[in-house]
Amino acid sequence: MPITALRIPTTDGQADAFAAFPDDGERHPGVLMYADGFGIRPVLREMARDLAGHGYYVLVPNLFYRHGPAPVTGLPEHIGEEARPALMAQVMPLIEAHTAERALSDADAYLRFLTARPEVAAGPVAVTGYCIGGLLATRTAAAHPGQVAALAAFHAPVGADGPGALAGITAQVHFGHAASDLTPEALGELDRALDAAGVRHTSEIYPGTVHGFTMSDTDAFDPAGLQRHWDRLLPLLDRALPGS
Repeated sequence: MPITALRIPTTDGQADAFAAFPDDGERHPGVLMYADGFGIRPVLREMARDLAGHGYYVLVPNLFYRHGPAPVTGLPEHIGEEARPALMAQVMPLIEAHTAERALSDADAYLRFLTARPEVAAGPVAVTGYCIGGLLATRTAAAHPGQVAALAAFHAPVGADGPGALAGITAQVHFGHAASDLTPEALGELDRALDAAGVRHTSEIYPGTVHGFTMSDTDAFDPAGLQRHWDRLLPLLDRALPGS
């Protein structure tokens, strides 16, 4: 499964990125994948390659390209709990600088680039994301109804912009929450907001998980949680994207 380094023109410069896709000469549905706050690294390449193996062109941009090429921060091979405080001290200013205005401007550029790729099939695309990337995926889907047909987010603060921010979503949605991130009561509030917005969705707490459970290079990793993520994500994409 090839991995190709790319540069995406944006209003503020060029975002470094990579894409994974089947090497079969065919066109495949596009998926925009947003990384977690630690950004592009080997585990993201592995996940993108795994998803591409199911017949998708997967584009993964460096969210923090304004601060330099990925990896923007120095990351160890394994992000243990002892390393997390120092890493978060580096990452949080990047996240805070990535305003909603910047995120939506970048989303426009990413989708424009993705849909113009010769390897990508015509028609709607999907967006997916992890941690802060899940919030960015949610914002992207809300800002591009009709173009984004599927939205998935995992251990992500998807409700951070308030219930009104969900109203523009026309995509089919799955939210997979860490048990440490969301109480059953908060899940009920989110489900009611999604229902009120008319969003077709599944939204569930993955049992026994903590924030970051999909990331195999962290202490938060939960193999069962990662498999559950695939078990929800792949059928969603299959339903929502023609030709997948």
